[in-house]
Amino acid sequence: MRIGINARLFVKGKMDGIAWYAYEIVRRLVKGHPEHEFVFFHDRPCLEEFIFGPNVRTVVLSPKARHPVLWFWFFEISLKKALRKEGIDVFFSPDGFICLHSPVRTVDIIHDINFEHFPNFLRFSHRLYYRHFFPKFAQKADSLATVSAFCRQDISQTYRIPEQKIKVIGNAAAEDFFPIGQEEAEAVRRQWTYGRPFFVFVGTINPRKNILNQLKAYNSFRQRGHDAVLLFAGSKRHWTHAMEQCRRSLEFAGDIVFTDYIPTAELNRILASAAALLYVSSFEGFGVPILEAFATRTPVITSQTTAMPEVAGDAALLADPTDIQSITDAMELVFTHPEKARELVRKGEERLSLFSWDQSAEKLWELLENGEKPEAGRARQ
Repeated sequence: MRIGINARLFVKGKMDGIAWYAYEIVRRLVKGHPEHEFVFFHDRPCLEEFIFGPNVRTVVLSPKARHPVLWFWFFEISLKKALRKEGIDVFFSPDGFICLHSPVRTVDIIHDINFEHFPNFLRFSHRLYYRHFFPKFAQKADSLATVSAFCRQDISQTYRIPEQKIKVIGNAAAEDFFPIGQEEAEAVRRQWTYGRPFFVFVGTINPRKNILNQLKAYNSFRQRGHDAVLLFAGSKRHWTHAMEQCRRSLEFAGDIVFTDYIPTAELNRILASAAALLYVSSFEGFGVPILEAFATRTPVITSQTTAMPEVAGDAALLADPTDIQSITDAMELVFTHPEKARELVRKGEERLSLFSWDQSAEKLWELLENGEKPEAGRARQ
């Protein structure tokens, strides 16, 4: 079988949550099925580290698909021709984008549809593209998957697709996340937070992550007499004027630290050294940092909404993302009650065992393999 992969997110130094999902699953598919050929479709040259085995061949298509107009050109013109030329039997897209006008069987993963609920968090051009094309992508895909039961229900209800036609293929924590020793944790605190304890937010900073209320909750936490730093470990490329205004207005603005993008190894050290992960987002289709915190034995504070309770179970403190006091109370509880923090760590370790990249890759392989049609791919050339 010749399997086409949308690999355009494999860009070193710019890997977000969806890109890492693709990396973990596709890497396992390639290594686990050496008898099949994988054709990676990129919009720029592929680095050697993303070619996971001798059964991988890369094809670079134009244009570089980083804007809605170019997305359309890449998927509907360039990719359509390439799928036919390369004799692809089944095409897999881990980021939701597919070719609407290709007869090649398609397996698509739509991670979430936050843009349907929070359209103003996206640029106007991106919002138009997502809201116009993603319902079509969901309907067109021969096999459709998502990352949580919450997202399955959301996609089903919003796009009028039967729930039983959507398979849940969840995330897991990467092997790069693990606990560290006390001496190393102290060194991390000296490096980033002047030796003081800290709460850490992990991920790209954007309005959907409920940054304003988490900033205000941190200030409220400090006003209750507690001493800790708030550290943002992630890119600031979506940092807004409103966020900056809020930060500057806070009494303890000087104790808010930003790392910007950092390598995974350093992120692990930071997360493993934190008093707790503060991840009270407005909307998440999954919430991978929750699992990463479990893996580093770090207590978790997250939202009681969307997919986060599904991922966290009883191993995290759940707060109302719209209620600053609720977030502040959770921060105070985990910070001032070591026994509660230890309980959360223990439960998090147990919870982590429920999520596996190997299992997710196996579920995806079932979709790729079981729907194979004899007339697909090369037979249609």
